[in-house]
Amino acid sequence: MHDAPRPARPSAADLRTGLAWGLLGVTAFAVTLPATRIAVRALDPVFVGLGRAVFAAVLAAIVLALTRSPWPARALWPRLALVSLGVVVGFPLLTAWAMRYVPASHGAVFVGLLPLATAAAGAWLAHERPSRRFWACATAGSAVVVAYALWQGGGALHAADLLMLAAIAAAAVGYAEGGRLAREMGGWQVISWALVLSAPFLALPTWLAWQPPGEAPLDAWLAFAYVSAVSMFLGFFVWYRALAQGGIAAVGQIQLLQPFLTFLFSALLIGERLDVSMFVAAALVIATIAVGRRG
Repeated sequence: MHDAPRPARPSAADLRTGLAWGLLGVTAFAVTLPATRIAVRALDPVFVGLGRAVFAAVLAAIVLALTRSPWPARALWPRLALVSLGVVVGFPLLTAWAMRYVPASHGAVFVGLLPLATAAAGAWLAHERPSRRFWACATAGSAVVVAYALWQGGGALHAADLLMLAAIAAAAVGYAEGGRLAREMGGWQVISWALVLSAPFLALPTWLAWQPPGEAPLDAWLAFAYVSAVSMFLGFFVWYRALAQGGIAAVGQIQLLQPFLTFLFSALLIGERLDVSMFVAAALVIATIAVGRRG
């Protein structure tokens, strides 16, 4: 039995470009939890979690039709289904439920685990083999994020923590498999087809959880529009391109900055407390990225 072929190592230029695209994608995703928190204050979590994918699927169908994109080969459908289960259904639905019970800044604790989880999923699915130094730095960076966020929360655990852990696992698998597919299809095609193929299965639960627009305030609908158009669709254009160009494990480390960006957006959008020590921890995280990327 032969080992699976290892992917080619990205060039230094590809890595730099991938990291730049990755930072843009992470910034877009950093607004997701506070926006979801705003939306679920007035809207059903099932509608927010699954409905965003249905509305994003409409946008994806329009883009695919305008570009006359051919249907993906049937051999790719199971892989697109795995992407859908991870980032179209799993992460949005689980985080929507979690945001009903905990602040967005608390949810950011678990987002700090995404880089390590994505690297592990990339090693499993894409057969990437980061060095020991990479794993050490990824673990150290994740530990800084988690320790800081738990310290901010007084070390308290919530029932929603299990939802967030499951969401992180789902996102990591969806990111890694999407990054693999993006090398073959292109990043925007991956998320577009994942949305379109999953929409028929999500339409009914979305319709059952639908609420008339007048029953929710405008800010809830604006937040829902953001997580539908940006978090669920446009953000993946740049994110999957970044993973494909720079490598899943290496670019995934940019996610170490996402909790701190989420803290910032949570303070700006919903008034959650911003602490100066956040910037100290962020500096340590950036240092681990700088060292770890060389691995």
